[in-house]
Amino acid sequence: MKRLFLQLVMIGFLVVSAKAQETVYPAPAQKETVYIVNATIHVGNGQVIENGTVKISNGKIAAVGAGNNAGSDGKVVDAKGQHVYPGLILPSSQLGLVEVPPVRATVDSRELGDINPSIRSIVAYNTDSKVINTLKSNGILLANVYPDGGIIPGSSTVVQLDAWNWEDAAYAMDNGIHYNMPSLLTRRGGGRGFGFGAAQPAGDPIKRALDDIEESKVFFREAKAYAAEATHAATNLKFEAVKGLFTKKQKLYIHCNIVKEILVAVDFVKEFGFDVVIVGGSDSWLVTDVLKQYNISVILGQMHDLPNMVDDDIDQPFKTPSLLQKAGVLYAIGDEDGNTRSRNLAFNAGTAVAYGLTKEEALTAITLNAAKILGIADKTGSIEVGKDANIVISVGDILDMKSSVITAAFIQGRAVDLTDKHKQLKARYEHKYGIN
Repeated sequence: MKRLFLQLVMIGFLVVSAKAQETVYPAPAQKETVYIVNATIHVGNGQVIENGTVKISNGKIAAVGAGNNAGSDGKVVDAKGQHVYPGLILPSSQLGLVEVPPVRATVDSRELGDINPSIRSIVAYNTDSKVINTLKSNGILLANVYPDGGIIPGSSTVVQLDAWNWEDAAYAMDNGIHYNMPSLLTRRGGGRGFGFGAAQPAGDPIKRALDDIEESKVFFREAKAYAAEATHAATNLKFEAVKGLFTKKQKLYIHCNIVKEILVAVDFVKEFGFDVVIVGGSDSWLVTDVLKQYNISVILGQMHDLPNMVDDDIDQPFKTPSLLQKAGVLYAIGDEDGNTRSRNLAFNAGTAVAYGLTKEEALTAITLNAAKILGIADKTGSIEVGKDANIVISVGDILDMKSSVITAAFIQGRAVDLTDKHKQLKARYEHKYGIN
């Protein structure tokens, strides 16, 4: 009898749980042709088309141009008075790896040890993360997800944000290896140069950092020798994981901020010929000539932040995109704020408009530029014929927090559900208090 009672309790629990499950499902593959008409189309490459039409067929952009060119062979979406944009791209994120940062059980972003290039972020990516749908509601349709921890934490993969599992989500698999630059900034008590944070361990921190850098270079030298061998007596998974760096099928994403660290990153280009991307890059505006010389691109980390050094202008993070733009450095704007969880990507770009960028330049920094850096510009990043139909429709300016309201989004031509946890909670409490 006791066993039967426990079984009934478990069945009841499962029934209640089933009713409480999410009912937001990934959209099926596109079947019907879609025409978006009467819209202001922001192509993503600087071009703007007034009162234009975008034709979406078989998941691709089949046509784009001025005028109402809707055919009779599909569904028509009238976007009069609205704006059409390429889907925004989050170029650097731990989306799907970290759900609630203070809760250890929801964090799956790192492995033990300093050198783990064979760790793949994609296999830990959680498509059921509550954060994902909140990003889609803000126009973000793609994200580059990377692991953390140690010096070489592993490989990143670009994912599309409407998927059943990580296999469905993968958009550009293992496209880069990440490198956490050991800090070359001496400071009291850690922090960002302002004296806040935990105390440094005993010993010379700069010597310790330089030793770690040399250790990683030794690893890459051995990996290069391994890659040059026609056959191997034994397979080395760590060396196998970085083979693409030497053929430039992969990029090396180096996370660093200050000038000294960026110059060390340049050494990796000089010695190994790697295709390097700086992630963070607070001081990148100071070395634009070097970045251009060695064809190094930059993913700016968090713009809504204090400057890196105490003697920098207080608004330096806001001005940096404009300075990189003027210098001709390929860059993308990111958003790694642990509080907003990357939802403010478009508004970071909007802030850069107030400090020197044009609106279309700012849009390019979170669409086509990001696609170029991530190696997916042939598939996405702009509204051009032949590319995947990753498209967002907004009532207002997508860069403006006040007026931006995303009304529709398409990923590879699929009209995705924009329901998210925030909207569900809003509806719940409006119902509770009788607010209409």
